[in-house]
Amino acid sequence: MSMTAPHGARGLSLAIDPAMETARIADTLRRQVRQDLRKRGIVLGLSGGIDSSVCAALATRAVGAANVFCVLMPERDSDPESLELGQLVADTYGLASAVEDIGPMLDAMGCYARRDAAIRQVVPEYGPGWSCKIAISDALAGGYAISWLVVQDPEGHIRKLRMPPAVYLAIVAATNMKQRTRKQIEYYHADRLGHAVLGTPNRLEYDQGFFVRNGDGAADVKPIAHLYKTQVYALAAHLGVPERIRRRPPTTDTWPMAQSQDEFYFALPYDRMDLCLYGLDQGVQRTAVAEAAGLTEEQVDLVWQDIVSKRKATRNLHREPLLVEPVLDP
Repeated sequence: MSMTAPHGARGLSLAIDPAMETARIADTLRRQVRQDLRKRGIVLGLSGGIDSSVCAALATRAVGAANVFCVLMPERDSDPESLELGQLVADTYGLASAVEDIGPMLDAMGCYARRDAAIRQVVPEYGPGWSCKIAISDALAGGYAISWLVVQDPEGHIRKLRMPPAVYLAIVAATNMKQRTRKQIEYYHADRLGHAVLGTPNRLEYDQGFFVRNGDGAADVKPIAHLYKTQVYALAAHLGVPERIRRRPPTTDTWPMAQSQDEFYFALPYDRMDLCLYGLDQGVQRTAVAEAAGLTEEQVDLVWQDIVSKRKATRNLHREPLLVEPVLDP
């Protein structure tokens, strides 16, 4: 039996059998799509990242390449490499795909204009030639997880600024249009083809609420939501995901400035976050988690506090719409 474990786990193992797990997911996904949802195939968005690439490969195993349709949805702030790598995945597995440039749609809705207007409340000179991102404070430093606005002027000078809550909310609200527009396009193609929409969150993202409600959080099936991201990488190697994608650092690909996922949201890079999340969920002693993740015990406590805090803050993202009284039987 071939087992693949995260590099450097040092006694705290997230090992899986990639072949067995692939077969289990593919069988379940096939049943969910064909029997439970009564759909012919699967639509998913390809971002050029590891999660959507693995999901494309699993969808192919589940329903066959002829029944998988991929949508690549760049916009003004996207890294050009994302489109290139997304197309590489579609070509690798022989999947039909379409490129839908959502930039004009976002422009028409005022996504960029609304975001930039909010930024100008803090940086009045912000305009053409500037770029931005939002970064979160270091959870290992203790205290509250504060989000910072980072801007870069046309000369390359970078500034990091605090934001009033109203400015932060306005920037995030405008930016969330991107995920919601992408999902609208995915469902257009799903309705057109009689397919189900596949969501791509891994366990870390799903648990910590790293998604937009009715945006990338919307889907009919989510086949890797139970897998830690290190396990997703194990499946990627088994499924033949191109090495360029497996070696690419996880990014948000949402802001004009380059940004890693841990810089925007998570307390640590995914491999150490996985170990901390696993340790918390499984009741592993913090000494063992600290050794495995290369942290002090105090740092593990801070990461665990951050995990619990994000679970509380994002609980509503997982809720069904609230009704006055039940209407349909479960």
